[in-house]
Amino acid sequence: MVRRHDPDRFLTALFAPPDKRDALMVLYAFNHELARAREVTSEPHMALIRLQWWREIVEGTNRRHEVATPLSDAIAMGLLLPSDLLPIIEARELEAEPEIETLAVWRAYLMAGAGGLAVAAARLLGADDPESFRRFGAAYGAAGVIRSAHILAAQGRCLLPVDVLAEHGLIPEAVTSGADPRPALRRLAAEGLGMLANPPRLPKHAIAAALPAVLARRDLQRMAFIPGPRGFGDRLAVVLAGFTGRL
Repeated sequence: MVRRHDPDRFLTALFAPPDKRDALMVLYAFNHELARAREVTSEPHMALIRLQWWREIVEGTNRRHEVATPLSDAIAMGLLLPSDLLPIIEARELEAEPEIETLAVWRAYLMAGAGGLAVAAARLLGADDPESFRRFGAAYGAAGVIRSAHILAAQGRCLLPVDVLAEHGLIPEAVTSGADPRPALRRLAAEGLGMLANPPRLPKHAIAAALPAVLARRDLQRMAFIPGPRGFGDRLAVVLAGFTGRL
């Protein structure tokens, strides 16, 4: 599932220690299910119901499901912590709102969601300071929002902060009607790159949790506003960072 729906994180997860790799894939499959909550329904309240279903799983409800079952097992084994996973679900609830009002709210959404996913991954992999991985995950989340902006607009959705759009004479309704959001996207790309400033050298056993940031930096630097297939350079950059511990 992760290889099909989240190939970036699938690639980076290959650098996890073999005995932790399956649990990391479960974490990333869980994240994919959360992302689908809003994607598969046109009704925001239905997305919240789907997210509540996953909240109940994390809190201990047992249900047979291709992702929920191994997720419950990983939690029971102490590999994943509800205290890490519940804030990720809460962050996803913002995607059911009609708009994101401010840059501060947008940044908090990324820090809690994609950033929280990196923290959970780092803790799973035995990082001494899992919290230090949050900004790397958030940067990847920022790049993802920017790369998907045109696709979301075609679906009538906009995850770009209203105040940043206003700086460039835009409103969410204009973006979903076809207005060019690239001036706002450049501003948000700078925010994402700021999250990646001065990265430390990371331990090899936990580097997989931060490797999505390598792809984020490449996307944000080249202003990849429209998703495209990953090239050899992207994969090589991940491999080099995985072996050297340098993002």
